Amino acid sequence: MDKRLRRILPTVQKPARYVGGEYNEIIKDKAKVKLRMAFCFPDVYEIGMSNLGMRILYGCINAVPEYWCERVFAPWGDMAAAMRRENIPLYALESGDPVGDFDVIGFSLGYEMAYPTVLDMLDLAGLPLRSADRPGLTPLVFAGGTSVCNPEPMAPFMDLMALGEGEELDIEILRLFEKARGEGWSKSEFLLEAAKIPGVYVPSLYEPEYNPDGTLSELRASPGAPGRVTKRIVEDLDKSYFPTSPIVPSTEIVHDRVNVELFRGCVRGCRFCQAGYAYRPIRARKPETVVSQGIESIKNTGCQEATLLSLSSSDYRPLSEACDGLLEYCEPRNVSLSLPSLRADNFSMELMSRLQKVRRGGLTFAPEAGTQRLRDVINKNVTEEELLNTCRIAFEGGWNGIKLYFMLGLPTETDEDVLGIAELANKVLHTWRQYSPNKQRGVRITVSTSCFIPKPHSPFQWEAQVTMDEYRRRVNLLRSAITAKNVQYNWHDADTSFVEAVLSRGDRRVAGAIEAAFRRGARMEAWSDYFDFRRWMDAFADAGIDPDFYASRERGEDEFLPWSLVDMGVKRELLLRERHRAYEARLSPDCRAQCSACGAAALLPKGVKCDG
Repeated sequence: MDKRLRRILPTVQKPARYVGGEYNEIIKDKAKVKLRMAFCFPDVYEIGMSNLGMRILYGCINAVPEYWCERVFAPWGDMAAAMRRENIPLYALESGDPVGDFDVIGFSLGYEMAYPTVLDMLDLAGLPLRSADRPGLTPLVFAGGTSVCNPEPMAPFMDLMALGEGEELDIEILRLFEKARGEGWSKSEFLLEAAKIPGVYVPSLYEPEYNPDGTLSELRASPGAPGRVTKRIVEDLDKSYFPTSPIVPSTEIVHDRVNVELFRGCVRGCRFCQAGYAYRPIRARKPETVVSQGIESIKNTGCQEATLLSLSSSDYRPLSEACDGLLEYCEPRNVSLSLPSLRADNFSMELMSRLQKVRRGGLTFAPEAGTQRLRDVINKNVTEEELLNTCRIAFEGGWNGIKLYFMLGLPTETDEDVLGIAELANKVLHTWRQYSPNKQRGVRITVSTSCFIPKPHSPFQWEAQVTMDEYRRRVNLLRSAITAKNVQYNWHDADTSFVEAVLSRGDRRVAGAIEAAFRRGARMEAWSDYFDFRRWMDAFADAGIDPDFYASRERGEDEFLPWSLVDMGVKRELLLRERHRAYEARLSPDCRAQCSACGAAALLPKGVKCDG
């Protein structure tokens, strides 16, 4: 270890974040590998190490014998300041080598507020921020993750973007890079060839053109660049790589547990939900695969909790079979099994009894809206009766904690809908009073609201976000209506949601504001410790950006959107149809009741059906 590191580590918070050496980490001989990749997660160790996508890709790339993928996390403020003071460049945990020495640098972008942290990490690595200022082929800097479904705000900083699922795509990018370096290609030659890989978007090959009113008119493709870029998917989850020997962290992380993936995609079609559309088509693992991967992961890590992950776990058809198989192993070893992302309309006593065999925690449901009318608008196929019946089952079974998540600012929302949240919470409380067998323990009902953010590739991508003042007014209206002592109300702040909306729906001009915010000190903006709204407003002014133009403006349905060249598999016509149905408060059936012909099944091989 560098002597400078030995000196500063005792002076910073949680030094275990920065030393590596964990059980199951992958170490290779540098002299025997052909290519080294720094996998950068733009947040702290505890967040990145909890991310299943990072675990998958880390193991997947390292499964190639001649490639070595190492982890890099963003240092907390005290460590970042010490590194700059001591001239210690950002380094990878496995080898301790500077990130700037790696052949390829990949960023995982799962959340827009992480964008300034990406620039901070490039700066700590001693690298120019913009792709145009890095003329050489090495190091190649690219990004993937959910947020790149709108690649434009971060486009000037990246050499290329990987759209969709990366298990196969990332390897193809690395193979081409290895060939290009071996044959002496220039960076421009490599990028033009990389653009031919399905799922690769090369920003420098597209030139934005704008209308007189400031809206985007087109992204003009250079010769050889595809007119649209279609995301990549893993076609068969049972055959794809899954990390059953993940790294065991050496310090506490957010989700210190075994994660087992049930399926990808969602059958429901909630109109506000980007993930529900962007992760289609629906592909499920077989229950025997889930059981074997879960047991093997527990054996290889010693974790005392296993979680079954998906966008809607209770929609997994063979859930009982998977739970039984895992509990047969977990129960005698006192390993708990948890199921996040449960739905209120298919929660059962049978499922509840499985959950509490080892350890019982709280239950979380997301009605999203306070009235049935608004739930119909957003296509949240959950009725008040179903929610209250679920709460009754839970209270009768001994649960005394329920968390309810809602959004404020949804399209067509009225004050009646806002007040409906308080009324619904009171009805849940009344249900507890009626059915709890042990009222002496009390009850904890937590109501949480966030500000609705219109997201790309969802039916509400054309909507305007409510202004910050209006969101605060609705928060205060709800606060005044929640009077029961047993009901606690938490809400997300308006300022962060506003900035996130700008970054989420921005075009390439927003990159200037991201860089300006970084130059003004922005980093770790997902953390309240660091977020500074005034700094962002100053950065927007520096870049000549009107943030309301991006956050608070309704888009025309014929407007060319910054993400129009990105094909996530779902037809634009389907998104428009769902938007129109929303304004009629018309429900659409879920995928299992009736196929919506969204188009995502076309991403699967011929003859293979979507699991919806």
